[in-house]
Amino acid sequence: MLNFTEEIKNEITSLPVSGKKSTHAILSAFIRTSGSVISRNGFFGFELVTENERTAEFFLNILEEEFGLSITVSGAKFDLLSGKDKLAFECANDKTDALLKELKIVNEDDDGLFINFSVDDAIFKNDECRISFLKGAFLGGGSCTIPEEGASSRTGYHFEIVFSNKLTANDFLDLLCEFEILAKLVMRKDKWVVYAKSRSVISDVFAVMGCEKSLEKLNRVVELKDRQNNENRVNNCSVSNIDKTVTASVKQVRAIEIIAQTIGLQSLDNALFEVAECRLADKNASMQELAERLKISKSCLNHRMRKLSELAASLTD
Repeated sequence: MLNFTEEIKNEITSLPVSGKKSTHAILSAFIRTSGSVISRNGFFGFELVTENERTAEFFLNILEEEFGLSITVSGAKFDLLSGKDKLAFECANDKTDALLKELKIVNEDDDGLFINFSVDDAIFKNDECRISFLKGAFLGGGSCTIPEEGASSRTGYHFEIVFSNKLTANDFLDLLCEFEILAKLVMRKDKWVVYAKSRSVISDVFAVMGCEKSLEKLNRVVELKDRQNNENRVNNCSVSNIDKTVTASVKQVRAIEIIAQTIGLQSLDNALFEVAECRLADKNASMQELAERLKISKSCLNHRMRKLSELAASLTD
């Protein structure tokens, strides 16, 4: 059974990527988040790692069909955390050298070639490119957890994308701000993590990426969770009211018993005597129930109960 992260990634890879600039953006983000730049025989290339088969197939098709690259599977390793195999593939030749320059991951100056950790503005040419970069980043280093549907779960809402460099992570935060999405940045070990725990922020991210199925699932979970929380609040309120009723009843009965043991209930006037007798007859009844039986208002009953409590207190001084 797929987890929610896999469902999101599968949905992203099912969405079309239109145009060369968008293809560059999604590929640039994936390379920056899922792998590393390597050097072979004097050429820059890359090694990419993913555990999602659909994601691997998606990018292999782009690299082979769009850029004519021949990709070599360099290995597969079992990941203990996810319980799945991580597939690694690489490519390094004159074509990858040119591609990395085109993606602005590798730049050149008077001193030669160097890796550019900042994301060049050319990759963020328009909103379509920014959205593609967001998709590629999630496919490469993203994960998302939400409470389970139809189950009582302590799991909260958490969305994150992991970057290997702070410059890239900060540029990604700026990208999110372009869509009025505010996320946070934290360092975890030697990685930089852009994350959000707000369900509304996560909802906005899904909406921007066009992940309608993931957004629908999130909304279902939010609605269910809200309903469960409301039911819990009502139940807690009911329990609290019951506790208050029981506590009040115990105090009232104790006061009446003090009066009975000292001056006797017969010393009370008719109104207080009726209240005392009614309370002793049903120690578990609520004040509303007693008021209805005595055919008086609840405020009147409260007033008479206070007089009984004050009398009992004076008798114990």
